[in-house]
Amino acid sequence: MAIEIGVIQFPGSNTERETSMALKRAKMNPVDFLWNQHKEKLLNCNGYVITGGFSYEDRSRAGVIASLDPIMSTLKKEALKGKPILGICNGAQILVESGMVPGLIDGKVGIALTDNKRVKNGKVVGTGYYNDWAYLKMSVKPEQTAFTRHLKRWELIHIPFAHAEGRFIFPNELLKKLLKNGQIVFRYCEHNGDISAEFPTNPNGSDYNIAAVSNPNGNVMAIMPHPERTHLGDAIFTSMKEYISNGHPMITVSLSHELPNYEINDFKLNTNASEWVIDMIITDNEAASVQSALVNLNLKVDITRQVHWEIVTTGNADDILSKIESSGELFNSNKEYISEINKDENTVSFLVRQKEDMQSLLKFESLTGRFGIDGIVDLKRGVIWNVVIKDSNFRSNINDILDTNIFFNPLSHECYRIS
Repeated sequence: MAIEIGVIQFPGSNTERETSMALKRAKMNPVDFLWNQHKEKLLNCNGYVITGGFSYEDRSRAGVIASLDPIMSTLKKEALKGKPILGICNGAQILVESGMVPGLIDGKVGIALTDNKRVKNGKVVGTGYYNDWAYLKMSVKPEQTAFTRHLKRWELIHIPFAHAEGRFIFPNELLKKLLKNGQIVFRYCEHNGDISAEFPTNPNGSDYNIAAVSNPNGNVMAIMPHPERTHLGDAIFTSMKEYISNGHPMITVSLSHELPNYEINDFKLNTNASEWVIDMIITDNEAASVQSALVNLNLKVDITRQVHWEIVTTGNADDILSKIESSGELFNSNKEYISEINKDENTVSFLVRQKEDMQSLLKFESLTGRFGIDGIVDLKRGVIWNVVIKDSNFRSNINDILDTNIFFNPLSHECYRIS
């Protein structure tokens, strides 16, 4: 009997062809499935691969809008039946944002995939999108997951990667539990298997050099590199086939972890800082996508987005700000302009910042190095999400929106209320 694997594609997915080729090499039949097709087609599949790419153009952050799609509820139910689900690159981000990985008992988001940080000799030598090849060490027993049965423990595979938000972040106590459960499946390593946290061995700065994580039962795995792009990654797919053929022999393990309550405090500007709020002249497709995702969850809202810069200077602030504006580094005057925070009626505004702000680091280095602007002490970039509630239940709607995590992941971001 043929084994059929659903190849899940969202708007912006782009590796379905490589995925299908890998599945065929493993003697399985790929079944293309678009996010908006009827779920009956999905239910007939024996397993699933969520493909790589840029679902919804990574709007808000990579994977989060796709994670709220109704198809993910279906996949969660199919995973409970033991069916294997592999998320590759953007698919890994979707699995993390949906809470399917690491698979906490309450289904909450427990880890983050965030901006790359390439570190060498204790210094950040690069950020942003990066592609190359990496060695991965298989770090669990072969029978631990549906995707490792044709690999030996500590065996190396050499496969490509290509991503901008591939850095795994974990709370320390949760990481210990994942290691105990055998959920840390692959780690970045050197060609001889040695582990080094430094670039280029660790290409994105992931905690513990982690490249792939599974759920407790081992039938769902999020992997950032691309095993589908080379025959060197075929063991992952042939393992998947064997797991299905053997009747889904899952490991029975649970994972519980108490995440701290996240408090959203009021934003306070540094006393030595200037504040720029940037609006767009053209249509903001990012805000439109976030609004559409929330409306699809039956939340009656209007969403607008602004970019926020906090600029700390020493010396003549007006002169420094004029030079920064002329550089065009912090906003594009052809499409953007300095504005004010939205304070319309029935509007609440949230400022979201990366805990490790790689974009600000890049801009700081460019303004001080490339443009030679003196007097800049610090830069902090954020995004302001303005939420207009269109029904009477204001507080409940705000809580429902925050529960989606669509604006921020509390492990990788800070969020403030702007009053």
